[in-house]
Amino acid sequence: MTIRVLLADDQTLVREAFAMLVESAPDMQVVGQAATGRQAVELARTRRADLVVMDIRMPDLDGIEATRLIAADDDLAGVRVLVLTTYDSDEYIVDALRAGASGFLVKDTRPAELLDAIRTVAAGDSLLSPGPTARLIERFLRSPSAPATGGPECLSEREREVLALVARGLNNTEIAEVLGLSPLTAKTHVSRIMGKLSARDRAQLVIVAYESGVVTPGSI
Repeated sequence: MTIRVLLADDQTLVREAFAMLVESAPDMQVVGQAATGRQAVELARTRRADLVVMDIRMPDLDGIEATRLIAADDDLAGVRVLVLTTYDSDEYIVDALRAGASGFLVKDTRPAELLDAIRTVAAGDSLLSPGPTARLIERFLRSPSAPATGGPECLSEREREVLALVARGLNNTEIAEVLGLSPLTAKTHVSRIMGKLSARDRAQLVIVAYESGVVTPGSI
């Protein structure tokens, strides 16, 4: 299956470089390029993109608002957003995840990593790694200005354990190893948690985990 990719960045050279890279992959196709957030939303609707590689800082409509519009559009329910960011704008990562992004990359990532990230997010997974990334998300979600949510009271104790491990960046196989489950059982738990919390993907589960306190400051 060919992954239909839409590139959104206000810098022409950046878009063209990404386009050349994406087109070099046999399983990907660039279906459009957008210089503004508003163009990204329009092209996502008309070009039938599977995934949008979205810059944050763009004129007309920034990448976060564009992501929010895409995520809120029922006609674009299958479109995933992979956000590009820089280390000097880390606070935008949480806003992007809240808006509906399924993952993020820094702009100086290696070419092979970008292609792998596109495949990961297009497959329905989230690009959220443990370590510095998790600590970064934790810092902003647990800050005094972060809005609180009601918490996952509807989850069982086992499901809360699984949710905490998802928030730490573990995949289904790793969760299974930690809890002594089969990978299929771990996957089933994750799917049920997403259903109970009406989460779009694993990225949204991370938001719930940190905002509700299932994962607490200093636990990673």
